[in-house]
Amino acid sequence: MKALEVSGLRKNFGGIRAVYDFSLWVEEFETLGIIGPNGAGKTTVFNLISGLTQPDAGKIKMFNQDLVGIPPHRLAHLGLSRTFQNLRLFNSLTVKENISAPLLAAKGYGLTSAILRTRRFGQLEKEAAEKTDILLDFFQLSEKKKWPADSLPYGEQRKLELARALAINPKLLLIDEPGAGMNPREIQDLVQTLKKVKEQFRLTIILIEHQMGLIMNISDRVVVMEFGQKIAEGPPGMVKRDPKVIKAYLGETPLQCC
Repeated sequence: MKALEVSGLRKNFGGIRAVYDFSLWVEEFETLGIIGPNGAGKTTVFNLISGLTQPDAGKIKMFNQDLVGIPPHRLAHLGLSRTFQNLRLFNSLTVKENISAPLLAAKGYGLTSAILRTRRFGQLEKEAAEKTDILLDFFQLSEKKKWPADSLPYGEQRKLELARALAINPKLLLIDEPGAGMNPREIQDLVQTLKKVKEQFRLTIILIEHQMGLIMNISDRVVVMEFGQKIAEGPPGMVKRDPKVIKAYLGETPLQCC
């Protein structure tokens, strides 16, 4: 079953063509990597899928449901979650609160029930706390759950952002450059973390990344973009040897996987 189908996607910003006639599909539980030079349109595609930007043309369907025109908060309720290239944590909140906040928001409790501390509110709080503890333990952040989010080392802030994205139980997770700013040791740790995320949470992942060792190690397929269009697609081993990809992005020699 296809988790996501994108066809004929177009987006212009003024006279700049950011995305043109772009299409992709992702099977349920598949991990799809998207690579391309800076300015290729990768993040614009993510913004279009996640409702932050509306397309000029094209179709976007998640599990056969049309997503075009649906605002981001409604997409979250439908099972679409994402992270960003630039960290967007709640820095004034603790590590634990960063995870529990979207959990409580997803439950949709009202202000009255929160003020009156109704039985339903108490049950929702209990469920959110239990799920938060599971995520804290999974990402090895339990000992730092009371720390302010911005006091974590950078690699752990990335893990916290992933934990927060997983809090709403997504069916489809968009991850935008999780390895940005990480050193080689942190990248190796991130590869293992993402593999465990896919296995543990049974979800579909689309990943943008410039760290080629990372994306080639965890992707089932790779899509390559240039100037807003798809120029190649296939298994990592095939894509890294494609002459168009080598010329456009990877240099003069084939990419090494590891």
